[in-house]
Amino acid sequence: MDNQINHHKSVKVIEECQVAPPPSLPSTTLPLTFFDLPWFCCRVPIQRIFFYEFPHPTHHFLQTTLPILKHSLSLSLQHFFPFASNLIVPPQPHLSHIRYLHGDYLSFIVAESTADFTLLASHSPQDVRNWHPLIPTLPPPHVNKDGTRVFPLMTIQVTVFPNSGFTICLTFNHVVGDGKSLHHFIKFWASLCKARGDLDPFETTLSLPSHERTRLKDPKGLKLLYSQAIEITEPKITEFVGLRFRFSVVLSRELIDKLKNWVSFKCGTHDSGALHISTFVITCSLIWVCMVGSEESEQYSDQLCYLVFPADSRDRPEFSLTSTYFGNCLTICMAAMKRSEIVGENGIVAAANAIEREIRDFKSDALKKVENWVSDYRERVKPGKSRLFIAGSPKLGVYQTDFGWGKPKKCEAAHIESSASISLCDCRDEKEGIQVGLALERVQMNKFVNILEQKLHNIDKF
Repeated sequence: MDNQINHHKSVKVIEECQVAPPPSLPSTTLPLTFFDLPWFCCRVPIQRIFFYEFPHPTHHFLQTTLPILKHSLSLSLQHFFPFASNLIVPPQPHLSHIRYLHGDYLSFIVAESTADFTLLASHSPQDVRNWHPLIPTLPPPHVNKDGTRVFPLMTIQVTVFPNSGFTICLTFNHVVGDGKSLHHFIKFWASLCKARGDLDPFETTLSLPSHERTRLKDPKGLKLLYSQAIEITEPKITEFVGLRFRFSVVLSRELIDKLKNWVSFKCGTHDSGALHISTFVITCSLIWVCMVGSEESEQYSDQLCYLVFPADSRDRPEFSLTSTYFGNCLTICMAAMKRSEIVGENGIVAAANAIEREIRDFKSDALKKVENWVSDYRERVKPGKSRLFIAGSPKLGVYQTDFGWGKPKKCEAAHIESSASISLCDCRDEKEGIQVGLALERVQMNKFVNILEQKLHNIDKF
């Protein structure tokens, strides 16, 4: 494994520029909603990276590919302008908003790397620092004379690996939008790029984002409540002590079906009641059990462990928003279990019940306990707490993002190394499979893998 590290000093910046929407785009502002404000608590910027095979030299990429990427990005920002905008935070936080002024842009970096593209795009364990040169950082905010803070919302870096491939990495502030908004934008950009900037063939098939935020009602006054409870700070990367390794686990459709059948059998045997065992539920149950089991064993057996996962609320009757609504529209669900239950003989079944119960509550009332979202989140992230956050979703279809060079070789949420998270997405080559992204220290990684293999071996014998 040690020969898979030390690739993190091998990148040369070729160009730093700005990409703006077309000059015809008028200045505009968007208010923040109560769905946006809780993400001020997320101190880690979101980072999504795509690896694409491209067996050509760097000069060929710069001459033929880069201009198309930039041009199609500019055209896309005409519709997805919040990513080229700034977050405006006045001294009174409840007045915070997204503002686009004529001439605003997002930072765009072009770099070249001599690292091993095949290794970086693999599922095998590797030093998390290998990806760091491929990931751009958001420009720092600036402060106006009246104390208003201005936060850039997105930056993009394209890194070329001569005769091998290239990466596209987007870093953005979660306050501007959720995963569905991000991937709507990326797929729109990719489709335009594939068409070499010609929108005409896609006018009837590419959906435009909806910025109608006034449709989102706030009968409980949550916006003011959250504004008063949230301390607005600059997003930053959390530094972990110790070397961490990034790796992926792929669960096939066949394995997922086995897991479902096994849990169904166990539920019937132990009279656990009716349980809707979805792919999401079974995947999260398995990974949560293995993660808790891999943690330091000095914890109390009755300590509560938390699994925090988002649920898209666009189609909930409480809101009746279009599926193309741009912004955040996530309900935060939190499953809690005692450590002794999770690591027990029937931990996966118990975890499936706890997660499914949270989903059932969400479906009955998407705004249940919303008044406590911020305080609950702060409680879960305190040092010493066992918590696991789910990033991404298989429903986002990340491997359908084709810029004209085929599906990605690899796609991942890079920020999971800094946020006690795992990521879920669809698989590149395994139809209806699940790709799980993790970043753990060596000892915990080895424990996790051993527990996972044991669990799957036991289930395979079923």
